[in-house]
Amino acid sequence: HSETVTSVAFSPDGARIASGSEDKTVRMWDAATGDCVATLEGLSGEVFTVAFGPDGARIALGSHDETVRVWDAATGECVATLEGHSGWVMSVAFSPDGARIASGSHDKTVRVW
Repeated sequence: HSETVTSVAFSPDGARIASGSEDKTVRMWDAATGDCVATLEGLSGEVFTVAFGPDGARIALGSHDETVRVWDAATGECVATLEGHSGWVMSVAFSPDGARIASGSHDKTVRVW
């Protein structure tokens, strides 16, 4: 990363680590070797929080741009952009079954998607 790293998360199987940064990227790391294996780019705001879904197939991230974005962990493609917060998204978490995402924002709200 070229800016501050704001969040890290292990994949459920422990094989990968996702890191979010103020450089507007999420990087995927091989947990065994420490090598960067992918960089998710194209974000319009700093990334404050990252979380893997319970099956490791998706990554949610919260951003300065007031959105929650969901990425396919295997392809690196953005599969959803969730809009509705009016402040920075500071925290995200998947439900245990992976069907929902909760987000917390600087706007003093929690949303369930």
